Amino acid sequence: MRPDLRSRAAGLRALPGWALLIATVAMSLSAVESKVRQQVMPADARQLVLVTVPDWNATRATLQTFTRTTGQGWRRATDATPVVIGRTGAAWGIGLNPPQAGRQKREGDGRSPAGMFSIGTAFGYASTAETQWPYAALSASDYCIDVDGSPLYNRIVDASKVGTAAVAGSTEPMRRDLHSGGDQAYKLGFVIGHNPRGTAHAGSCIFAHLWKSADSTTAGCTAMAEPAMQALVAWLRPDEHPVFVLLPREQYVRLRADWDLPEL
Repeated sequence: MRPDLRSRAAGLRALPGWALLIATVAMSLSAVESKVRQQVMPADARQLVLVTVPDWNATRATLQTFTRTTGQGWRRATDATPVVIGRTGAAWGIGLNPPQAGRQKREGDGRSPAGMFSIGTAFGYASTAETQWPYAALSASDYCIDVDGSPLYNRIVDASKVGTAAVAGSTEPMRRDLHSGGDQAYKLGFVIGHNPRGTAHAGSCIFAHLWKSADSTTAGCTAMAEPAMQALVAWLRPDEHPVFVLLPREQYVRLRADWDLPEL
């Protein structure tokens, strides 16, 4: 037995019975908490899309990608590229990580969700895309429901199947080129898995998509130049189980070890 463990065991034996029970439970809870922290990053995740912002209110960010193999740490896959996020910055979202204290993402707040998220289906205006990742060709009747109280909240649906009444009030037609004066934002992108259970008021329709310019912002998504998006979508692989992480730098430093993130 290691000296530190012998010392701890001797200390426990010296405690009264009730104190020994409390100490033992506390140690067990500490071990469970440590295990939970270590499991924030899915064990099978071997691709990481990482977005870091200077602070909670910043709108310009940097995107980097990383890969890892079994038993090895993260290795940079691509150089950093500029991206933009929500018009008012970032706030904690609902994803793969435990809830965090601080400002929480809310519907319509203009903030991009921070945290660790699964990556959903890629989408675009074209019938196909150069990617191994699941891809959906958008139609004029596809909408993402951002209406609080709707049973379809935070889901992309086809109005021709669910009915026009079901998409009434939604501000997110997916074919923005057809509904919003030729807008190219959703020409190519993918779903970021924020609020997967559709918790009311917690934010909806969070994507990675194309930006209007390097000086633009979004309503809560992460946006980038088209070449960067094309390269990113082509890089994603289902068998590598990629995750998406967005964090302010101070939070990144705080959480890096517990979330098994790469050292920058």
